[in-house]
Amino acid sequence: MRIVIVGGGLAGTMAAKGLRELDPSAEIDVVGEEQYPYYPRPNLIEFLAGNIPYERLFAFPEGWNERQGIRIHSGETAVRIDPGTLEVETKKGRVLACDRILLASGSSARVLPLKGGDRKGVFVLKTLDDARAIIDYLKDHPRAAVLGGGLLGLEIARALVTRGALVTVFEYLNRLLPLQLDDQGAGLLKSRIESMGITVRLGASAEEILGNGGGVTGLRLKGGGEADADMVVMAAGIQPATGLARGAGLDVDRGVVVDDFLRTSRPGVYAAGDVAQHRKRIYGIIPASFEQARVAAANMLGREKKYEGTVPSNTLKIAGVFVTSVGGVNPESGDREVFVKRDPETGVYKKIVLRNGVLDGAIWMGTKKGAAEITRLASAGKDVGPWKKEILEDDFDFTTL
Repeated sequence: MRIVIVGGGLAGTMAAKGLRELDPSAEIDVVGEEQYPYYPRPNLIEFLAGNIPYERLFAFPEGWNERQGIRIHSGETAVRIDPGTLEVETKKGRVLACDRILLASGSSARVLPLKGGDRKGVFVLKTLDDARAIIDYLKDHPRAAVLGGGLLGLEIARALVTRGALVTVFEYLNRLLPLQLDDQGAGLLKSRIESMGITVRLGASAEEILGNGGGVTGLRLKGGGEADADMVVMAAGIQPATGLARGAGLDVDRGVVVDDFLRTSRPGVYAAGDVAQHRKRIYGIIPASFEQARVAAANMLGREKKYEGTVPSNTLKIAGVFVTSVGGVNPESGDREVFVKRDPETGVYKKIVLRNGVLDGAIWMGTKKGAAEITRLASAGKDVGPWKKEILEDDFDFTTL
């Protein structure tokens, strides 16, 4: 069995690792556009912050893939896949024939269609080269505007302020982490972020990036007003890299459409990670890429395994505050029970959302105690109805569940 994986990021690398664990004899080729070995995205943020050196960025020791018998074609871009012949062609003219193709081409950073968006000093953060460019530019341009108050935007803001930048975050909605927090939790987080010296502007979005021949000088905001800035980093979500799939005639919506076995619309071609759209959903989160990579590896080897979806969960630490969000934390229907505990003295905020006693979502802020357990329970859809009030207490014993 020969398998070609298009994409050397998380999904592609974990699929290759999973394939090797399941089948020591499989021939595995990974076509990776970046010239670097695989590095986890969280490490990229820490590198941007100056907290880890270049040498510690990478997930595996040098020579890992050779020892695993995995051929990685770094710095080589796939330009064509042929579902009929199951071939992958690269920009260098290499043609790789195989028995299965896995599209793990990931995504690109979404670029906001702003006037002045092509000015010098406007960045996104998706790759190691992006991080290096931002670090280099920041040396002489210390006023940074981050467009987006989601997970990535806040992580970028934290990294930049760690390097001494003057950072302002612009979020067009009325709260930070709009997908992961409710109003109370977001308000607490905003206060802690501002305590780091980061300015947060809610309900504010740019309509133009101002500048001159030397680069960015500021922003013009929708509704009037301007803001000074020497550089701009867009953190506005992702765009699945569907070009190869479209060119090959695969079924593509917002992402490459896959079934519960991560098969695309053409036999022998699978997809996983940010590029894949499963049950009309694109996840764009690390846990989903891990799960999809493992499922795709098993199915490409004929070991039937079903992917049922991933319960969204995120954990981060900002301004010294641990934030965990899992599942649906902002219920829109009236068939949910919501329980909240807030301790103003310690800054701890906890919230659980139940549906017929089943844990449907949770927010855990200001403490790590119980965060891993509540994530596990929500991901498993555990019935916690009998403990729905006690579970929020600091001394609750999760081993009873």
